[in-house]
Amino acid sequence: MIAIESFFSIVVTILVAILIFGVIILVHELGHFAMAKLMGIRVNEFAIGMGPTLLKFGKKETKYSLRAFPIGGFCAMEGEDSDSEDPRAFGSKKVWRRVLVVIAGAVMNLVLGYVLLVAYYGIYTQPAAEGQIAAYSSTIIAELPETASSYKTGLRVGDEIIKINGKRVVTDFDVANLMQSDEDGIFPMTVKRVVDGKKQTVELPAVQFELKKNEETGGNILIYDFKVAPIKKTVLSTLAQAGKMEYSIGVLIWRSLGDIITGKYGLNELSGPVGTVSAIGEAVAQVRTVGLESLIMLVVLITVNVGIFNLLPLPALDGGRLLFLAFEGVFRRPVNPKYEGLVHFIGLILLLLLMVVVTFSDIVKLFGG
Repeated sequence: MIAIESFFSIVVTILVAILIFGVIILVHELGHFAMAKLMGIRVNEFAIGMGPTLLKFGKKETKYSLRAFPIGGFCAMEGEDSDSEDPRAFGSKKVWRRVLVVIAGAVMNLVLGYVLLVAYYGIYTQPAAEGQIAAYSSTIIAELPETASSYKTGLRVGDEIIKINGKRVVTDFDVANLMQSDEDGIFPMTVKRVVDGKKQTVELPAVQFELKKNEETGGNILIYDFKVAPIKKTVLSTLAQAGKMEYSIGVLIWRSLGDIITGKYGLNELSGPVGTVSAIGEAVAQVRTVGLESLIMLVVLITVNVGIFNLLPLPALDGGRLLFLAFEGVFRRPVNPKYEGLVHFIGLILLLLLMVVVTFSDIVKLFGG
C-alpha cells in the first residue's frame, strides 16, 4: 500500500511539474508571439516543448506544434537567425520593435507572477483571529519590549525599517531574508522615525538581536524580538502588496545570482529541473493540509526566476539578443547573423552543460537525503 501511494505521489508530482513548466513556457512564448504579431513580424512556428513533433496544425503562415519534451518552447520568427529578404522578417524591423519582441517573453513571466500574487493575497489572506481584519504585514515596528536587545541598541516602536545592512527593504519578506542568515545578530539599520511631529531618516549603526544555538546545524538562530504593524486588506492594498512582494522576490533572485558570481554559493547549491520538481513535490504534498498557498508561491518564484534569468546578457538567452540589438542601435549596423547564430549556439551548448552539472548535483542531493 505504501509503495502504491508513493508511486501515485511521484506520478502526480511529475504531472503537476509538467503542467507548471508548460504554463510558464506557454506564457513566455506567447509574449514573444503576440508582440511579434503586433510589430508586423512573420512568425513561422509557435511551439511548446522541444524535440520530435507530437502535434502540428495551422494552415496560414504560422504553424503551431506540441513537442515531445516539456523542457522549453520557441517562437520561430522569419529572419531571426539568418538573412531574409521578406519585408516582415525580424531583421528588417527597427531596433526598438525587435527589442520589444525580445523582452516580451520575460515581461509576460513577470505579469504571470504578479497575477498569481494578487490571487494569492486576495484569496488566502484571512483574519488571524475572530473579530480581526484581514491584513498584510508592514515593515513598521508595532511591538517591542524595552528589555529587548534591539530596543537597547536603538530600535523603537513606530520605526519603519527602510534598509538592513545597506540593502533596501519593502516587505517583511525582505526583513526575514536579510536577517535570517546572519551569524552575529548585529545589523546596521536605516529607519524612518517621527521626531517632533516630522518624519526623519535615522541611521542605527549596530542594532543587536539575541541568538540561540541551533542544535541540529551548530549554527545560530536569530530571535526576532519585535512585531510589525498590519496593513488593512483592501483592493488597492492587495494590488500594492502583490507588487511589493514580486519586487522582493526579484531582488532576492538578483542578489542570489550575485552571490553565485562572487563565489558565496557554489554550483552544488544551485537547483536545476530535478531539484525544482522535488520542491514541487513537497508543495503538492502540502496541498491536503495547507491548501495551494505553498504551490502558488513556488510557481511565482519559478516564473519570476525564468523572467529575470532570460534577461541576463548571456548568449542563447533573450538578454544575449538584447546585447546584439544594443550593438546595432549604437553602431547603426547589425552583427552578421551567421556570427550571432554561432555565438548563441555556443552559449546554448554551455547552458546545456551547466544544466547537466546542476541536474547531476540535484540527483546526488536527492539520493543523499
